[in-house]
Amino acid sequence: MIDVTWLLFVLASLLLIMTPGQDMILVMSRSIAQGPAAGVATATGVSVGLVGHTVLATLGLGAILRTSEWLFLVLKLIGAAYLVYLGVQLLRAKQHELAIASGATRSLWRLFLDGAISNVTNPKIAIFYFAFLPQFVLPGAAHPTLAVFVLGLVFAGLTFLVKGSVGLGAGLLSGWLREHPKALTWIYRSSGAVLVCLGIKLAFERRP
Repeated sequence: MIDVTWLLFVLASLLLIMTPGQDMILVMSRSIAQGPAAGVATATGVSVGLVGHTVLATLGLGAILRTSEWLFLVLKLIGAAYLVYLGVQLLRAKQHELAIASGATRSLWRLFLDGAISNVTNPKIAIFYFAFLPQFVLPGAAHPTLAVFVLGLVFAGLTFLVKGSVGLGAGLLSGWLREHPKALTWIYRSSGAVLVCLGIKLAFERRP
């Protein structure tokens, strides 16, 4: 039996997942560009990235990142550079590419990788997992490590349900948006700018 406070964990997790951030922006921008399947594929990648963090947290990488300056710095800079790369791509997209569905199409596999890489290279998530998940393991739990692992998997599943739904909803509007290139251009530019800003913020984030 997994000794955790499930109700509190699910409520806290949903509130955190629904808070707009880099993953939400990435899912929405891909969904709007290429339709519902693209948004769901990106959301799947994000969730799989969280499964990776679950394994790392279970193995204690969160503790290592809290004590290793160089490891935190390397992983942080990789994640920051990738976010800036994704943001610049959105900022540089031409209007005719945005207006045509096939203009800047990526395969579902590439979209999946975008979501996974943007997530798994973010050291803040590893530290968040390490700090957040154990709070919901009951004192005296028989298998605390297993409990942390299960909580991480559940968090990843909840993330897919929320962000997959967001991707699906945004994708349903993609046809209308492609027929209104000015609106789509504004969404791409603003999404790209936010991703670049998030990448820069992550690059200058101090180790907790």
